[in-house]
Amino acid sequence: MDWSWYLFRFDGRINRALLWQALLIVAVLAGLLGVISQVIHLLNADGSLKLSIKLDFDFGLDDLFKLVDPRAYRSLASLDRTDLVLKSFGLALFSWIFLATAIKRLHDRDRSGWWIVPFFLVPGLFGQFSDLLPDSHWMLPFGLTASALWLWGVVELFIVPGTSGHNRFGPDPLLGIEDSSAAPPAKGWDQSHEMEIVPPSASPPGGMHVKRGS
Repeated sequence: MDWSWYLFRFDGRINRALLWQALLIVAVLAGLLGVISQVIHLLNADGSLKLSIKLDFDFGLDDLFKLVDPRAYRSLASLDRTDLVLKSFGLALFSWIFLATAIKRLHDRDRSGWWIVPFFLVPGLFGQFSDLLPDSHWMLPFGLTASALWLWGVVELFIVPGTSGHNRFGPDPLLGIEDSSAAPPAKGWDQSHEMEIVPPSASPPGGMHVKRGS
């Protein structure tokens, strides 16, 4: 597999399993950054060794929408330089991986990558700023619409299989797997077709001989 294309490029198609795998990779990388952050803090500790390590470095889709919320920068200001650098690096890396793999998965559904906007961007922004909106029953339809779009996006990306065969975004990612699994086994040596029994009365002397032309 071309990992640079899989994790960082936006062209082509991937199936559901590869999208789930990308989320697992993000979770592992987030945990790794958490370990690195704690190790740096232990090395910089002034004589006091902390025996308890908390892996509180996580990543979620809501972190993407905090980038456009000025209120979120106040919490970032409380972080030290190490956590700020790692958090910024991780957020940029994980956001790119999610967008690249999610858009390729939308291509697998024969949908444009711009469907990421109604499926995730609009519901995410609504959830991030919902506390600033007026508390009125007039906002209920907007909230239900945002939730329905988000649920639709989850079903499209993570549950429903992709289109069969080629589509406008490329070949079926499952086509190669199905072809390799359906390939006939290699033909072995058929001894009964390669050997013949010659009667004792025949010439040359009877016995087992290799057929001519085999």
